[in-house]
Amino acid sequence: MEKIQHSHVQVRGLKLHLAQINVTGEKVVVFLHGFPEIWYTWRHQMIAAANAGYRAIAIDFRGYGLSEQPPEPEKATFKDLVDDVHGLLDSLGIDKVFIVGKDFGAMPAYLVAAVHPERVIGVITLGIPFILPGPSAIQNHLLPKGFYITRWQELGRAEADFGRFDVKTVIRNIYLLFSGSEVPVASEGQEIMDLYDPSTPLPPWFSEEDLSVYASLYEKSGFRFALRVPYRSLTVDCGITDPKVKAPSLLIMGEKDYVLKFPGMEDYIRSGAVKQFVPDLEIKFMPEGNHFVHEQLPKQVNELIITFLNKHI
Repeated sequence: MEKIQHSHVQVRGLKLHLAQINVTGEKVVVFLHGFPEIWYTWRHQMIAAANAGYRAIAIDFRGYGLSEQPPEPEKATFKDLVDDVHGLLDSLGIDKVFIVGKDFGAMPAYLVAAVHPERVIGVITLGIPFILPGPSAIQNHLLPKGFYITRWQELGRAEADFGRFDVKTVIRNIYLLFSGSEVPVASEGQEIMDLYDPSTPLPPWFSEEDLSVYASLYEKSGFRFALRVPYRSLTVDCGITDPKVKAPSLLIMGEKDYVLKFPGMEDYIRSGAVKQFVPDLEIKFMPEGNHFVHEQLPKQVNELIITFLNKHI
């Protein structure tokens, strides 16, 4: 970890925080985090990529961690993240990259490849297949009203829910909830934070030290932008029509990932329907994997990632 270098780069009027390792490497991998994650979620993958000869770059998205907040977070859409990644490559003078995205970070990963195919060698995503932001992105209406995404899309509700606790407790709660195989759903009169059992220990692959790193970064950024992107902008059309990802792609899914229980999600992946958007897609299921499979099973995930990178370089 001490070899990871930190800096800020001006991109589209904002200073974005980068963590990098093997900065002189000519083969480049850009890692995009999800929620409640941050650049640090890729610590294992960055070191593995660097050891394999790649320059590894993990960013904090705008509004997250050590990156600057946009002046009007409530107007942000996924297109901002797509443009930020493209702008970052220009700012760093990087021609072509592999992109690795986890959770909602998968969405800009695929969309950068669709909109700027000349800049992307290959795409790897974990936990989420290709999904285009817009009215039909997630079928909330097919889940109970207490579905966590529905709750967090409601202005002010998550703010009040999270505000009852310190930031560290909020991150801990969400990490534990998202580590499970069931979709987080609150019952009537309950909030999402109430689903947390304080006696539940952290999983063995996520230490108190890891939690402290996450908490310190979210204490700086807060949750204002994170609630907008992904949750409140998920249904907003980002202006990208008929996207096709032509780059070779790999989807890694844990079979115990709660996302597989979203309505239609498992069938969308297993039936191959996802390949209408990503034709050159390889899918790997990990039987014991949960939503944080890259942190839970880093050795196995790193092998899949490095094998893919070396195959397509």
